[in-house]
Amino acid sequence: MLFFTFLRFQIVILVILYFAATDTRSVPDSDTKQTIINPFTDNDQKLFVTLANYRHRFERSMNFKKLRWTLSGLNSSALCDACNLLVPEMRVLIRINRSDLIDNVAIEFCKFYKLLDRNVCLGAVNEYKNAVIEVLALSPLTNKELCSLAFECAAPPYFPVVNWNVTFPDKPKPTPQPPQPPASGSPKLNILHLSDTHVDFAYKPGSQADCSQPLCCRQGQPAPGHTGAGFWGDYRNCDIPYWTAEAILKYAAELEEVDFIYYTGDIPAHNVWNQSRSDQIYAINAINRMLASIFPNKTFYSAVGNHETAPCNLYPTPNIKTDNISWLYEALADSWIKLGLPEDTRESIERGGFYTTLVRPNLRIISLNMNYCSRENFWLLINATDPLGQLQWLIQWLQYAEDHEEKVHIIGHHPPRSCMAAFSWNFNKIVNRYENTIAGQFYGHTHVDEFLMFYDEADQNRPVSMAYMGPSLTTSSYLNPGYRVYSVDGDYAGSSFWALDHRTVIMNLTASNMYNKTIFIDEYDARDAYGLKYLFPSDWNDLIQRFKSDLDSPLMGLAYQFYTKSYQSGNQCDRQCRRGLLCNFITARGNDPHACDSIPPFLS
Repeated sequence: MLFFTFLRFQIVILVILYFAATDTRSVPDSDTKQTIINPFTDNDQKLFVTLANYRHRFERSMNFKKLRWTLSGLNSSALCDACNLLVPEMRVLIRINRSDLIDNVAIEFCKFYKLLDRNVCLGAVNEYKNAVIEVLALSPLTNKELCSLAFECAAPPYFPVVNWNVTFPDKPKPTPQPPQPPASGSPKLNILHLSDTHVDFAYKPGSQADCSQPLCCRQGQPAPGHTGAGFWGDYRNCDIPYWTAEAILKYAAELEEVDFIYYTGDIPAHNVWNQSRSDQIYAINAINRMLASIFPNKTFYSAVGNHETAPCNLYPTPNIKTDNISWLYEALADSWIKLGLPEDTRESIERGGFYTTLVRPNLRIISLNMNYCSRENFWLLINATDPLGQLQWLIQWLQYAEDHEEKVHIIGHHPPRSCMAAFSWNFNKIVNRYENTIAGQFYGHTHVDEFLMFYDEADQNRPVSMAYMGPSLTTSSYLNPGYRVYSVDGDYAGSSFWALDHRTVIMNLTASNMYNKTIFIDEYDARDAYGLKYLFPSDWNDLIQRFKSDLDSPLMGLAYQFYTKSYQSGNQCDRQCRRGLLCNFITARGNDPHACDSIPPFLS
């Protein structure tokens, strides 16, 4: 009996870990790494579960990110140890038709375990339990393979069963032709990039901003000595109120002269433990109606984020018969077409949340559903091989564009480095093959201001493509709200359609709350701030080399300031932190163990 009780507790620990994995993987900090290697002492169990439940909060924290960069090579060893121990036991219960024990114990655990917010815990169990149990029952992966994919417990390429390759047309790659500066006075296009709005319709000024839930600023009174949620938003674990999102978008519409808009996903708030399909549809329709009203004559080219579905992150593949995502894709198709997409994009949107269309006669946009590459999409643990054939579809359209002398912009939510290894490495091959065709990539998800370098697979020193992660509109967490405008070469015969410059605008949240009015700042222009000639891969690579030559330089500090959207200054990021930031900039492939070998090592 004692053993069975012990087994139950182990099972619930893993269940909570899975339920809590709502956005990004967790990595324990230096103060807890050694403590939670053995998760079965009383104190360690408390810490272990608490860390798992609030993994999203930690991942969004600037201090946590700096700590992770400092601890080079640190993996989530405690999560891996627990996973390797508990998955076999959970599968046994499923095999003997006693999965109800997992459900019942998890619910009882939520009711009596004091360190976890009861509502969050129960909501998470209710949202994710069926998917987790089904994945464990149906996945062909071994226990070790499951844990390796879920928590990166092994170095790439992991296991043969999860490796796969795309197929390219039998056409040789053209000689690389790096973009060239346009002639003086050539026409330009201006593209507004919006991402990660995460509007919280329940935001309440003056409410508790330091709460026991992953999303705060919604209820309760602040504790003694603590300030309540600011009217225009809050740096703490809160999303942005509707009126602040509206004010920022109106400011952009009045100030910026843009030709069209890239809109890279994540509309609903972060209360993922109690969201329904109707909640998500309401948020999507409400925000998109606001966008259509504020930008009445502009076309939006949208991508779907991981928060649009309910439960969050779970995008079922066609082999999943117990769940259906058509409710979301039909709503997105209707909404996106109202925002300007042509009707002929409906079929592929309703099939998989991706599409392609011409923006200008020689500029094609391809919007990818990157949720089919994310390890937080548990359904991929059943079959992750090019879900929906999306990468083969991408190759077909890139080949079409190459044959018809079109340039392509790729947009998506998750940047490729956030993908499962096989998808990410295949994507990198595609970018390498079609480097003459792909003129830019634009993503969101990270909330921070980043760029991402792609290098030639044969010559690791030759840059071939650029990706930009647009700043989030939400403040979550510890960020000023922001948006970006790209100046792009075109539209004229023979234009490259490469970004030539970009400008980032932020709302100073501290000043806005202090003076009770929105205060906006032109944070920086990329060319001026970094001393770039243009924004071609060679220009960014020159900047990377300058960073490598002097990690302690003010320029590297400036990159960190912009990364936080000026919430922090460069002197708050030490040398190890800067090395981690630079590693982010040059890691295009997920789980690439050698991507950052060229960066100077830590100081001893």
